[in-house]
Amino acid sequence: MFDHFLLSVVIVPPVFVAVVRLLADRFAPSLAAGVLAWTAATAAVASMANLAVFALHAAAEVPVVGQTFGWSSRVVADDTANVAWVPWLSVALLAAATGSVAHRWRVHRAALRRARRQAPAAGGLVLVPDDAATAFAVPGRPGHVVVTTGMRATLSARQFDALLAHENAHLAGGHHRLVRAAELAAAAHPALRWVARHVGYLVERAADEQAAAAVGSRRTVAHAIGAAALASAGTAPGLNAGAPGLNAAAPGGVVPRRVAELLRPRARANLWALSALPVGLAVFTIAWTGEAIYDLGELIGLAHR
Repeated sequence: MFDHFLLSVVIVPPVFVAVVRLLADRFAPSLAAGVLAWTAATAAVASMANLAVFALHAAAEVPVVGQTFGWSSRVVADDTANVAWVPWLSVALLAAATGSVAHRWRVHRAALRRARRQAPAAGGLVLVPDDAATAFAVPGRPGHVVVTTGMRATLSARQFDALLAHENAHLAGGHHRLVRAAELAAAAHPALRWVARHVGYLVERAADEQAAAAVGSRRTVAHAIGAAALASAGTAPGLNAGAPGLNAAAPGGVVPRRVAELLRPRARANLWALSALPVGLAVFTIAWTGEAIYDLGELIGLAHR
């Protein structure tokens, strides 16, 4: 069974990151964001499932557990005798991953609750009287866009239209789900942290492209992004802490790159064929996890004899 741990927990996640680093910027950002987020989540689930299998293996090695359920704990222990540390290491790794995912989930839920409480709305645009320059999308049913008066005063009418189109693109595309899935995947496995950061960038790029199509000018959107970023620079976290990853002037040093992409667009393919490799890796690791579960069941059956 050690090969399941080695492949799904140790090898596949970093290989997945290497693959998406090569492919992520070669196709349309909206497609890339979805593929990266959900395949990373799949790889993380498979990794945690394999850890759970080995944690159960560790529990099955305990003599009192074997006596309780009527199997030989020695037979179970012999299965990984050459790597006896793996099941017990898996227990610790599973506990750490579960705690990390639970913490990240609570952070996301708390951020959304805070944003909805600070700027409640039934949908549409919420203009908040605040000198700090902030604008972000708040997901919901329906979602809404929050803009402070400080941000509104910074932008021209055309730039403001571009900003609203950007934030509405986040809501229409369900980008908060992609950001959340990627960040939960990163919480489950540290190797996937780059993917989470890149999904955050890709959803902003996807919203930029949709805003450019909506207002009919890539240059206007680029100017709006630059103006919003300059206006919000140095602003203390406040309302904009409510919906991380869903604001036009997203932090992280990617604004110049986004502006450059708008002003000097590169041709990209919107082809699912480009996503075959990361999707294939995710499917493979899920199938491999299924085999690990089957092998554990078979081992317990053998230990019953």
